[in-house]
Amino acid sequence: MKLQEFLVAMERIAPRELAMEFDNPGLLVEPDHDEIRNVLIALDCTKEVAEEAIIWGADLVLTHHPLFFHPVQKMTYSDPATAAACMLLRNGIGLFAAHTNLDAARGGVNDTLCELIGIRDVIPFDEGVGRVGTLKEKETLSGLARRIESLLGTRVSFVGAPEASVRRVAVMGGSGGSAVLPAAEEKADVLVTGEVKHSDGIDARTLGLNLIVAGHYETECIVLEPLIKRLQNECFNVQYQLSRADGNLFVRL
Repeated sequence: MKLQEFLVAMERIAPRELAMEFDNPGLLVEPDHDEIRNVLIALDCTKEVAEEAIIWGADLVLTHHPLFFHPVQKMTYSDPATAAACMLLRNGIGLFAAHTNLDAARGGVNDTLCELIGIRDVIPFDEGVGRVGTLKEKETLSGLARRIESLLGTRVSFVGAPEASVRRVAVMGGSGGSAVLPAAEEKADVLVTGEVKHSDGIDARTLGLNLIVAGHYETECIVLEPLIKRLQNECFNVQYQLSRADGNLFVRL
């Protein structure tokens, strides 16, 4: 497949127009060749992921989180902001990112979370990125937290009374501090997200909104395998591989 064909397919899956203003999605590193046969999929393009891409013979790395959120004045192997990109450039490998546009896209991060948790009648909120809907039946906050913990294979924390009754659920994978007020305005009983600041927790409690915090990595990585399946339907002449070097950086005891 030609690179341009791949870019067109990604535009169908996660239209760039859905990205938030601060974001930096798209083709961030251009490969030195036009033919795309092998694509490595990861949440982040770390040095370890870049090395895996080199060893495997990837033509392109596709990640959720972009590089270069801020202007880059130099490219060095010692700078964490550019080290992985330097490795890819040296080996002619490209880098493409789909971030908040994949969060907001139909079938993206937040739709996948809703499907996994069993949230129905879903509508967008918070600039179209998040999702809010209802559970089939009411659950206690602690019961929903335990169920999400099992579904995502993680450990969760929550803000609110353990026996609080919840049914209307807002979802924001990854960093969800910006969604606290919009979720409260949507009359959600609880916001399920990956991480929030301490002050966001205080705001949520003041607004009467319960929180379930399940890990940034865990609430986003669930989109990677469905993304591969969609790409296989769109770009069937390309081999996709889920990165083994990618993973949660924070070890829980």
